[in-house]
Amino acid sequence: MARTDLDTPTSVTDLVTPTWEYAPAPQATDVVSIAATNDLFIGGDWVSTRDGSTTATLNPATEEQLATYTVAGPADVDAAVAAARTAFASWSRLRPATRGAHLYRIARIMQERAREFAVLESLDNGKPIRESRDVDVPTAAAHFFYHAGWADKLDWAGLGPGPRPLGVAGQVIPWNFPLLMLAWKIAPALACGNTVVLKPAETTPLTALLFAEVCQQADLPPGVVNIVTGDGDTGAHLVSHDGVDKVAFTGSTAVGKAIARQVAGSDKKVTLELGGKAANIVFDDAAMDQAVEGIVNGIFFNQGHVCCAGSRLLVQENVHEEVVDRLTERLGTLRLGDPLDKNTDIGAINSSDQLGRITDLVAAGEAEGATKWELDCALPTNGFWFRPTVFTGVEQSHTIATDEIFGPVLSVLTFRTPDEAVAKANNTPYGLSAGVWTEKGSRILEMAGRLRAGVVWANTFNRFDPTSPFGGYKESGYGREGGRHGLSAYLKPAA
Repeated sequence: MARTDLDTPTSVTDLVTPTWEYAPAPQATDVVSIAATNDLFIGGDWVSTRDGSTTATLNPATEEQLATYTVAGPADVDAAVAAARTAFASWSRLRPATRGAHLYRIARIMQERAREFAVLESLDNGKPIRESRDVDVPTAAAHFFYHAGWADKLDWAGLGPGPRPLGVAGQVIPWNFPLLMLAWKIAPALACGNTVVLKPAETTPLTALLFAEVCQQADLPPGVVNIVTGDGDTGAHLVSHDGVDKVAFTGSTAVGKAIARQVAGSDKKVTLELGGKAANIVFDDAAMDQAVEGIVNGIFFNQGHVCCAGSRLLVQENVHEEVVDRLTERLGTLRLGDPLDKNTDIGAINSSDQLGRITDLVAAGEAEGATKWELDCALPTNGFWFRPTVFTGVEQSHTIATDEIFGPVLSVLTFRTPDEAVAKANNTPYGLSAGVWTEKGSRILEMAGRLRAGVVWANTFNRFDPTSPFGGYKESGYGREGGRHGLSAYLKPAA
């Protein structure tokens, strides 16, 4: 019987391992229409500036101009606060269930226009479309759904009988999560009966302006939400305005300290969610594959532009080498590039200024003797980009271990005992978040009780839910957002 090719032995060396390349999967941008110029949203209408100017917002992945927008001046802020004050008289007296219905309507419209929000967020911010689509927009809508449910139940929130709204809330949000931070602030304020003047970050105003369209579409009463775009001077005038009863700020610790000094002695209620230098603690009994995924998500999600990022990795000494080897192997699979490509894991740095800060701090880490590893990948010609970077041999005194880098840079330190892990984790002026990886539930509870952080994640990291309060200690700010605790920031006891 004749032999066939199938009968012929084949050596291992004759086998060719196929290489699988990603085909581009770009998200279409025709779902959004970006106005060339953008006015201010005051009193339910689009109005021209009274004493401001204009500037441009760029696509950080290409450095191309997306649109021009208004930099609100003092007279513009005055008008927005006056509109909010006028609207407060009726909004605060509206049936709570009716207020809740408005928030439900906003949430549903955000879901219906989710693709628009996701694309616009990635264009203006530089984050991968997968994150905008799967995290930012759904979570933002969830905050409006959640707080809509509280609107007629505030008497049972455990905050005392008959709590009352504060009045006009002046809110200033950052550029790392423009839409999500907007939802964190506006949703509880409206549910509690307050009105709002919100200032988005100067590099990412576009989703806030799209949200203003949603307010119109939802028939929100004029003046309940007002959006004034601008720069730091605009935010400073809003914060210091005599007509503002409540200040909510998310951003840098330096600006938060300035706000605290500015409002000292006034009767303004203030919440500050500021910087962080979170410790992500991995014990030797952790599920290593799961832990490595959590480490990657903890620091490289949103290019490290996360205030609660796990930027300090504390690894038990006897598994340090294993964790670093697994981590660098996993990082080798990340794809850096076009934020609108659905295959992209690492998008663009938000601005040239932020890229410069990251670059300077990484140079300081090298100069101080830490060992640098970075992802071996090509960078696009245009735009603002930084390779995911890991430092080993880091000491507690190194700049990269003490300063918030706010970029895709991880510092790896070691520990031997739980006591040493706690001491190193708490050895920071910040106190926003922490993570613990271990199979022992008792150890998780014991560590969580000793870590001086507002949020402690167990065997996960960077997970958010509108029902759970979020906030920090020390130089990471004060006050909480989300959950029942977040409602208290927008209410005062019955008279």
